[in-house]
Amino acid sequence: MGSLERFIGILIEQFAGSLPIWLAPVQVRLLPIADRHLDYGRKLEKILLEQRIRVELDEDNEKIGSKIRKAELEKIPYMLIFGDQEISNDSINIRKRGEGDQGASSLEQFNTQIKREIEEKTLS
Repeated sequence: MGSLERFIGILIEQFAGSLPIWLAPVQVRLLPIADRHLDYGRKLEKILLEQRIRVELDEDNEKIGSKIRKAELEKIPYMLIFGDQEISNDSINIRKRGEGDQGASSLEQFNTQIKREIEEKTLS
């Protein structure tokens, strides 16, 4: 192994796979409650990608609990959950890895928060 591979291995071991948001390969996972919410998810994905946030839209046809559990196991720092209520309010429900539900928020507020965490290189 080269020094870069050893460094990455040590880093992953140090954080037990829960990389901080600025290092995580996927920073945000978008979790629609039903298939009919996918269009809103694609809109959110486009906005976040324009902000240079690494994002994935979960298009699996599974229950929301299963999607959340999968994202937690993959150690995704943030999950944005949305359904009919969030679409009508033009908002998102934020869930943070290890901390659970953070409540509803606008996408603009979330963008501000996540950008600050990335710029400050926070470890939480």
